[in-house]
Amino acid sequence: MPEDRAKRGEPKFPKGEHEDCQALTELTRDYLPPDGSLGVVRRYSRDASVWEPGDRSDRIYFLERGQVAILAEEKDGREILIRLVESGEPFGELCFCDGPTAYRQTTARASISARAVEIKLPDFINYLGENREALLALIFTFCVRLTDAERRIVVLAQRSAEKRLGKLLLHLAAAHLRLGKGREDEVILPLSHDQLARLAAMSRQQVTITMGNFRRQGVLHYTRGRPPAVNISALSSYLEEIS
Repeated sequence: MPEDRAKRGEPKFPKGEHEDCQALTELTRDYLPPDGSLGVVRRYSRDASVWEPGDRSDRIYFLERGQVAILAEEKDGREILIRLVESGEPFGELCFCDGPTAYRQTTARASISARAVEIKLPDFINYLGENREALLALIFTFCVRLTDAERRIVVLAQRSAEKRLGKLLLHLAAAHLRLGKGREDEVILPLSHDQLARLAAMSRQQVTITMGNFRRQGVLHYTRGRPPAVNISALSSYLEEIS
């Protein structure tokens, strides 16, 4: 099972965040049996769909390699990026209430070539019944993702482009810090302007203009073809000044 990062003295969350559950870890690929006895491995080329709206919601997936985007489509055909799944993370598990009779409302698409373990829902539920550590990790994962969803609502409630995109960048940067990626004055976010636009429900042009302003203010830096690096303290202070 995954080694508890808290026991190694590594902070899992910013101070004051989830302090009562520091001993828990999120559910990852490492919790599955190492002999490959649970589920089957699926490979997806770039832009291939893992599932589409109307498909049965009777599988859970663990990403082994690559990246998968979870997308929702608006009436005009525009796609909104709900979440980017990174290596090791589970996805497709938002609700088990209806079991294998439920249908997907979203699209899961490989952003780059990807490989995932696909597990039938009944097999996964049986596994959780036999593995308390995995069950606790799943509960904790739901806790973290519920918090993430609530913060995304706060982001989308912002009317100005600067406040909305700024709060989104802070939210994403904090998530990277929680995983031990980066430091307060430089958190690199491997996201394009198009991906940021879909996460923030903004136009790409709005994102490009706003990112340019953030760069001039010195709260982040990036060059063409490279991902932005966010200074969390500087961006937080700037957003407070313009509120």
